[in-house]
Amino acid sequence: MLKTDDFDYYLPEELIAQTPIEPRDASRLLVYDKSADKIYHEHFYDIKKYLKKGDVLVRNNTKVLPARLFAHTEHGGKVEVLLLKRFDLTEWEVLVKPGKKAQVGTELTINEELSLKVIGKIEETGSRRVKFKFNGVFEEVISRVGEMPLPPYIKEKLKDKDRYQTVYAKIDGSAAAPTAGLHFTDRLLAELKDMGVEIVDVLLHVGLGTFRPVKADDLSEHHMHSEYYEISEQAANAVNNAKREGRRIIAVGTTSVRTLESAADENGFIKAVKDNTDIFIYPPYKFKCVDALITNFHLPKSTLIMLVSAFSSREKVLDIYKTAVEERYRFFSFGDACFFF
Repeated sequence: MLKTDDFDYYLPEELIAQTPIEPRDASRLLVYDKSADKIYHEHFYDIKKYLKKGDVLVRNNTKVLPARLFAHTEHGGKVEVLLLKRFDLTEWEVLVKPGKKAQVGTELTINEELSLKVIGKIEETGSRRVKFKFNGVFEEVISRVGEMPLPPYIKEKLKDKDRYQTVYAKIDGSAAAPTAGLHFTDRLLAELKDMGVEIVDVLLHVGLGTFRPVKADDLSEHHMHSEYYEISEQAANAVNNAKREGRRIIAVGTTSVRTLESAADENGFIKAVKDNTDIFIYPPYKFKCVDALITNFHLPKSTLIMLVSAFSSREKVLDIYKTAVEERYRFFSFGDACFFF
């Protein structure tokens, strides 16, 4: 039985990347060839050496909302609100700090054009269901008043908020970026297309499930928070055609993995779908659809390192992370990347 502590590793604080690399594809890339059990040290633009004609690159085209809002109570108390998941035009699930200032019925004001009322508490996570009041288009209001929801381990202020978006981000709705995609440039994507790599978009809005810590000692007792995902008919057909022809499905990031595996049948074929997923992937999970994975280096004891460990093995992934520390790779959201195949 695997324990959460089995996925711990030592990371010096100075290796936590505080700012993104310029240009995007100049970040480093650790490549692990599972069949040969070999590690190669590259830069991200070198990924062209490891992809080939017919490969299908599946990416998550979600767009991060400026989801961190600063509000005040009617008595002047300060409250931080983080948008997590949209229910309808006006209602959202949010995290509120401090929670004691956001009891059901509480009204919070962000500014003259945006306010909200707490209408429910979600007991499992401690988050709140709220109803917003605003004039105009919600996304436009949020873009004016919100801040990018950078993870708490990033202490530096982001100079360009577009650097916490992928270059192909399209559909608003995430509370965090699908960070494996941050390494791609428009030029690199064009070069891959010219090589004959097929690029397919899916959607998963990143919410609490991605960065919620695992509190249970026994992994089987951890429940993932559900996140909304979509696969179009066109995307499903592209993936399924590749599966039939024995071509590789390469997922850009853990969110793309979770999207594909949520929709896959036992033979790895997927269906067009709009749904919510709470899939939790950890060893000894057997992947049905995904053949290769591009991802960043993830936090110790996180659901993300557990997913990556299922792709290879816990022991191998921890060994790779140890090598990455020794080689001074940069870790987490603005850090370097890995390619497992």
